[in-house]
Parts: sequence; C-alpha cells; structure tokens
Amino acid sequence: MSRIKEFNLPDLGEGLTEGEILAWLVKVGDTIELNQPIVEVETAKAAVEIPAKWGGVVTRIFHEAGTTVEVGAPIISIDTEPGAGPAPSEPAVADGLIGGPAPGGRTAVLVGYGPKTTTAKRRSRSSTPAPATVAASPAAPVVTTPQVEPTRVGPVLAKPPVRKLARDLGVDLATITGSGPSGSVTRDDVQKALAVEAPTEPAPSSPNGFTGAGTREQRIPIKGVRKATAANMVASAFTAPHVTEFLTVDVTRTVKTLEKLRAKREFAEQKISPLLLVAKAVLLAIKRYPMVNSTWSGETGEIVIKEYVNLGIAAATERGLIVPNIKDADRLALPELATALNDLVRTARSGKTPPSDMTGGTFSITNVGVYGVDTGTPILPPGESAILALGAIRPTPWVHNGKIKIREVTTLGLSFDHRIIDGELGSKFLRDVGAFLADPKTAMLTWG
Repeated sequence: MSRIKEFNLPDLGEGLTEGEILAWLVKVGDTIELNQPIVEVETAKAAVEIPAKWGGVVTRIFHEAGTTVEVGAPIISIDTEPGAGPAPSEPAVADGLIGGPAPGGRTAVLVGYGPKTTTAKRRSRSSTPAPATVAASPAAPVVTTPQVEPTRVGPVLAKPPVRKLARDLGVDLATITGSGPSGSVTRDDVQKALAVEAPTEPAPSSPNGFTGAGTREQRIPIKGVRKATAANMVASAFTAPHVTEFLTVDVTRTVKTLEKLRAKREFAEQKISPLLLVAKAVLLAIKRYPMVNSTWSGETGEIVIKEYVNLGIAAATERGLIVPNIKDADRLALPELATALNDLVRTARSGKTPPSDMTGGTFSITNVGVYGVDTGTPILPPGESAILALGAIRPTPWVHNGKIKIREVTTLGLSFDHRIIDGELGSKFLRDVGAFLADPKTAMLTWG
C-alpha cells in the first residue's frame, strides 16, 4: 500500500457538491498529527475546519486558498511513513502551482503562491509594469526589462474574516505588508491596499456634476452561505403560502423573571436574555399544538408532525444569515436550554457552525429586537411550518390593572405555512406564547 495518501474533500453536509478553500492551516513539509486541523473550507452551509485522516508529512497541496473544489477531489497528500527514507516521486506539478517549480529555480510551497485557478477577476493595479521594449541598434538590440514588484516571501498571516474581505474586494494579500501582530494583515491594511489599487485618474464628469458610478461601487461575489440562503428563501417564499400574525405583549414580568434567574447559581455562568424565555414559551406551546411543528411533504402527500423539536435560532454572521438549531430542545431543562443557546450563538459568531447543526430544524426564532426593530414578517426556513420574530422590548405606556403605567412591551410576529396551519391554530399558538411571556412564572408552573 502506498505511503503517500491523497486526502479528498469530504462531503461536509447532506448533498453538498463543492466547497471553497478559505485558508490552509499547514504547508508542504509540515509534520502533522492524526485529526489535526489542516484546512478551513466554506460550503453552502457553513465554514468548517477539516482534520487530517492520517499523521505524517505534507508532500503536496493541490489547491490554493480561494479555490472552489468539488467533493471527492484531492486537496492534499501526506507521507504517512516519513521516517522510512525518501518518498516515491509524485506526478509532476505544473509550473507555478503549489509544490511545482517557480521562477528563479524555487519551489512554490507557500499558500497563496502561484497563479489562481478560479475564474474570479482581480482588480488591475495602477502600478502594473509596462511590457518590455526593444530598441534597434546597429551593434546589438538593447532590451529594457520592466521593474518587478516585490512579492512576499513568507506565508501570509491573516484571520479568515480578513482573507474573505480581501477576496471579496479583489485584493491580493501577498502584496500587502501587514501592520498587525507578527506582521499579520488587518482589515485596515486591506482597505488601504484597495485605495492604492483604485484608479488615480478622475472619472469623467457629467454636465450636472455627477461622476461615473464605476469607482463608487463594490461588487461582492454571491457564493457560499449567502448564495444558499438566498436560494432557500426564494424557494420557500414561492412554495409555501405565508401568513403572518402579530401580537403586542406586556413582558414586564418576563424581564423581572430574567433578573431573578441571573441571581440563581444554575445560571451564574450563563448569559441570560429574553430569547431564553421566548424559546421556552415556544417549546411549551408546541406541546399544546403539535401541528405547528410539522412539514408539508408534497412527494408523499402527507403532513409530517415531528415528535421532537430541533429549535432553530437565526444568526447573522460575516458569511450571511444562518439558522443553526438545537437538537431535541424540547427535552432540555431551562439551565440546559440556556447553555445550548449560548453555545449556538458563540459558535455561529466564530464561523465554526458544523453542517449537522444547520440541518433538520423543525421550528425557528429570529430575534430582530437586538437591532432595535419592533417586529417583522420572517420567511419560513425550508421544510418548517412556522417561524417566530421577537421584536425590541421597549418601555411603553400601557393599561395595567385599569391604570396607564410604563411597562416593558414587545411585539411578536408569527409567520406560518397556511397549507398546514389555519388562522385558528396560528392564532391560538401565538396567543399562548404571548400568555407565557406575560406571566412566565405561572405558566411554567401550570404548563410544564
């Protein structure tokens, strides 16, 4: 059996066909261990780190960062017996590619070195050298060689969000001198490099004083999570007939309950927000109305009622909107639910949500209130029959016990699939969620 093993890009989710290499965590010549993270890949569902299947020495990297690779294609080869003498030779690598010969007799072993293999267009640089010119002379031709711009001779240090920004703006990280720790490239470095690369000649002015739009536009490739989210939302919006209902609720007692929970030992290490009690309200209301937690199956002509709740929480990330879900959320006690919510949000913000957390959701919540928005009409995630929007909680004049007082008030928005949930069912479900938030202590004692 060959000691040089090729590691192919695995299927990182259900039916995914490709992934984009965001960053290599190793380089040719590195000694790696079994299960050591070697590459960060973005799919249509999330960005994930892929561990090594074998330990050994990296002998070849097939694709540089920024390349989109099909599932099953080789991405790296590893010598699994580096101590057994020289490794058998591998097929020749094309000039300029990683692991192949490079100008000056060097070997291109650094991530980001060599020509791009994608079809993305890079912004032209204003300092691009002019072609060589030849002057005729009776004695001998004189060749004027263009000045070559210096290129980085070491690995580019930059965090994944900075790398993504550079790719989106068409800036080559290898040409930037980083100002961050250990010479790492920062977001400001990328923006400054973009300003240098922009054309210096003013755009032609129109008679009314406006300049051309070409220098005032930014183009962001539609791919990865953003592309998949857009496709799913369009499919859902034009497949399931949406209905949205709204309910304004006095949640003063919910706010007071949260303050009491924060003082309890079980929640001492947790970040407690209104989302925790909204999630609990939804889970208890689903027990009362199981049809809300179901799927319309056009293929089989059935409505599939789920006897478990995988609770999705919409999260905005640098790569776009994702809706990871907490598996079997209905089986969790309140402290466990708080832990699961915090872990889900933390993982989503770090960009490390695994594909398994992005599939199988049965009901979702989107918290638009964190942006100061009163409520919204959310679109259903594919395969789900309802989604709840939580609006901002504001001090508001409210009639309480026959008197006008300042109370903490919010507005809920419930969108649902009208093929499954009729007006009566949707209204009762939303009413009960509101009743829980109006008096969570009593509801937990009597409903649970």
